[in-house]
This record gives sequence, C-alpha cells and structure tokens, in this order.
Amino acid sequence: MNGAAKGAIVGGVFLAMVGGAGYGVYALVDDSGGDGKGGGDTVKTEKAAGPVTDKEAAQTAKAFLAAWAAGDARAAAELTNNVQAAQTAVADYRAKAYVSKAVITPGAQTGTTIPFSVAAEITYEGAGKPLAYESKLTVVRGVTSGKPLVDWQASVIHPQLQKDEKLRAGAPAAPPVKAVDRNGEELSAEKYPSLRPVLDQLRQTYGGKVGGKSGAELWIEPAAQDAPKRTLLTLVEGEPSTLKTYLDAKVQAAAEKAVAKYPESSVVAVQPSNGHILAVANNRKDGFNAAMEGRRAPGSTMKIVTAAMLIDRGKAAADQPAECTKDASWGGRTFHNLNNFELPGANFATSFAKSCNTAFIKQIDNVEDDAALAKEARDVFGLGLNNWKTGIRSTDGQVPEATGAEAAAEYIGQGRITMNPLNVASFTATAVSGAFHQPLIVSTELDGRPVAQAARRMKPSVQQQLVRMMKLTATSGTAREAMSSVGGSDKGAKTGSAEVDGAGSPDSWFTGFSGDVAAAAMVEAGGHGSDAAGPIVATVLNAS
Repeated sequence: MNGAAKGAIVGGVFLAMVGGAGYGVYALVDDSGGDGKGGGDTVKTEKAAGPVTDKEAAQTAKAFLAAWAAGDARAAAELTNNVQAAQTAVADYRAKAYVSKAVITPGAQTGTTIPFSVAAEITYEGAGKPLAYESKLTVVRGVTSGKPLVDWQASVIHPQLQKDEKLRAGAPAAPPVKAVDRNGEELSAEKYPSLRPVLDQLRQTYGGKVGGKSGAELWIEPAAQDAPKRTLLTLVEGEPSTLKTYLDAKVQAAAEKAVAKYPESSVVAVQPSNGHILAVANNRKDGFNAAMEGRRAPGSTMKIVTAAMLIDRGKAAADQPAECTKDASWGGRTFHNLNNFELPGANFATSFAKSCNTAFIKQIDNVEDDAALAKEARDVFGLGLNNWKTGIRSTDGQVPEATGAEAAAEYIGQGRITMNPLNVASFTATAVSGAFHQPLIVSTELDGRPVAQAARRMKPSVQQQLVRMMKLTATSGTAREAMSSVGGSDKGAKTGSAEVDGAGSPDSWFTGFSGDVAAAAMVEAGGHGSDAAGPIVATVLNAS
C-alpha cells in the first residue's frame, strides 16, 4: 500500500488522515493469524487457482476497505476486478459526494462475502449531515491474474447504487416540489412509498417549471439521462413549489395497501370519463414502476379488445352462439381452455364471461384480416400509437400484426402483445366510456404537451355489448368472487392469466370498473387472474 494509505492498527481500528479528513476502519481480521480466516496484512500476489479461500477474502477485503477509508482510490481500485470503475467511484466518494469523514465497520464474514456498515458525514458549503448505511462486498478470483479481488459493483460504495450510477451531492438542478392530489392533499414518498419514482420524475420534469428554489442534497445520479435523480439525504431544505396532480390520496392509499399483500405486484386506476390517473402503486424488489412501464403479455384481459373487434366487424354478438370446445387449432398449434372445460350451446357473452379461449380462436377464420386486432387496438383504444404523454415515463401497449398461430395467441392476450396495468386500465376505461382518453397524471397546461388521440370512437352498439359482457363476468363469470366485495350494480371486470416462458406460475391479471373508476392489476407469477390481481383491483375500486 502506498504512502497515502498508510496507517496503524490502534486498538483494532485502522486510522488514516487524508487532506484533513478523518477516516476509520475496524480491523477485519485478527492479525495474530492461525484460525484459517485471518492473519497477515499482505494480500497474496502470486497467481493462484481454485476458489477464493475465506482467509484470502478477509485479507483482500481488509486491504480494500483500508485503502478506501484512507482515500487512496488507486490502491483500493487495484484490489478490484474493475480498476477504472472502482477508482472513479472511490475518488468521487470524497470529491463529488462530499463525504468529509467516514467510519467503515466490517461485520461477520460469510465465506467470501464481507458485510460492512458505514457511518459517514456529508459536508457541502458548510452544511453537514450524517449518513449511515450498510453494504457488502464479495471477493472473487481474478480471471487473468489469479489474485483474490473485490468483485466490483457500484453497490459496494452504497447499496442503492445500480450499474453505472453515481453518488453526488450539491445543489440539484430541479428544485423540490410539493406534489398534491386532486383535492390538495400532499403526496409524500414517506406516506405513499411506491410513489417515490413517480414523485422523483415529477420533480425532474416540472420542478423548474412551477417555481421553487433548490437547497442542497445527496443524491444518486442515474445512468440514463432521462431518468430522475433519487435523493438520499437533504442537507439544506429548498423552497418547494406546489404541483397539483390528478392522483387521489384515498385511492392511492388503498392501492398501496392492496399491493403490499402480493410481491411483484402493480396496479393503476384511471377515470374513464377523462383519463385522469387516480392511483399508481407497485410492490417490487427492484423498485421498477412496472405499473406504467412494464411490458408483459396481458392474458385474457385482452379479450376486451378482441371482443370489441369481433363485434365491430359483425363477426360476433353478445347473444349469438359462440362455440366453446375443449380445444381449437389454428396455424398448426392447438389451444386449450383451462382444465379443458367446454360450454356446449354457449353464446358469446357467456364464453367471454367464462373466459373461453377456443370461442375466440374459432373466430379468426371469419375475420379474414391479419391486421384486424392491431387496427382495433390502435384506432379505437389508442394502443400502439407510441405517443402517450402521461406526465411521467410510461410505455404504450403493443399489439403487433401477426399471422398463423401467433395471431391466434394474440386474440387471447399472448404472443407478442405487451401491456402494463396502465394500458389495461386504459382500454377498460375506453370500453366503459366508449372513447379513448389518453391517461394523464398531471395537466397538459403545465407544459403544453400534446396527448394521443384515437382515430374514432367506439360504436355505441359495440360499447353497450362490451360493458354488458364485462358486467356478466363480474356477477356470474370468472371475476365473480373477486368482485363480490365491490358494492353497487354498475360494475364489470375481466380476468386474465398469461403464461411466461420459464415461470412456474402464470402472471395474474385482472381489470375492472365501478362507476367512473377503472383499475387494472398484475402480479408476476401470481396464478390465475382472480387469485392475486383480482383482490387488488377490488380493494382499489372500493376506495373510490
């Protein structure tokens, strides 16, 4: 270790002084050695093979943390398997994250993984605040050198850092905002945790447009230029401006509570009469806003759009027969109903309510237009336009033109179709109101952004039959159990489950409406639509 990283073991604490900043690192191992897990301060440099031993891991981790604590970016980086990235991160820790001092305390080693806690202080232009967190590192064998090296990940510096993200402090470009719901109630990430990415994006996009004054913060600089910064610590409070959203605090609270019961779940609620987004909630380990940015096959919820297309073209009607057999073949592939059920003599409304796959697939030959479903989705439901501007990042639903077996799969929401709960809630809202209203989380008057427009309204006869079939689904079809708790008679729904390659269970999808609220939910690997997504939607509808 070079001179900048030199120190002394005093009472089990590694001490170093760099540029007037005091750092401390507790010794990782007992220097007396002899227990097979510690001993010796020198990291082996001869080329070795085989798995890294616990002793090697302990020695390497100790040297790395000591160099980091001493502020010696080069020495720390050379003990990792990504010298350039590690050197930049360790140097920036002081220079750009403004860490004025830190104590790094290792925890109990587990094999080649060493956890540690950091007690740091951030100081920017005279303002300082403590920052405490826990992280970990893992030691691996260098591919070319054979040396034990820290497997470099951005999360070593801070656990919330992802690949290519950076820790920064200073005066952020976007002033803080106080987001409020449609009734003026404040929406905070503390009260509504899954709104954090939404609020971060609203601040990034509108903080400079609605006034306010920046303070000083520590934040995570995202890898993508259009992604919002994520504030970790406020050093000096800024002066926030008020930003009114279309969210509803009551509905949002219900959505948060509902997704909390199901891992990897997401839900969105919208107002059919105007497209206003009332709630957005996610419960995911990765923090991804899958409710608005996900891309998953929507399963049989797509039958709402397929049914509209078939009725629109005169190929089906609610009261007309729709043969529901155990299986049906198209394009060389055989499709089945759940548990191979059949509905002899059923009409189209009943087949829709019971989610009969074969009744839909048997209609393909009658349609005689490979682009029919994509056209209906685009022209009536506003799907696939790729120009939705909700106010934050969102992903449009995709309904590609398809032929053969792939076209049959799309009729029942599989194949190359991708949606998220926002898209599904939107097409449900279109069915309820008869017209597409592009979903909005904030007013377009804030920035004059254009909204997506569908080519035409739904034909009244199509809309009436579609709503009638969704109501039948909610009262006596596959959605009956989940919707039984939703009060009132003006309610409808559609269930869905989507098979995902390699997954043990299908994704659970459910969409429904009650009055002037439509909601859709998805639970990855949640099973059938009514199993997991259904109760989420019912909870949200009951709050409206």
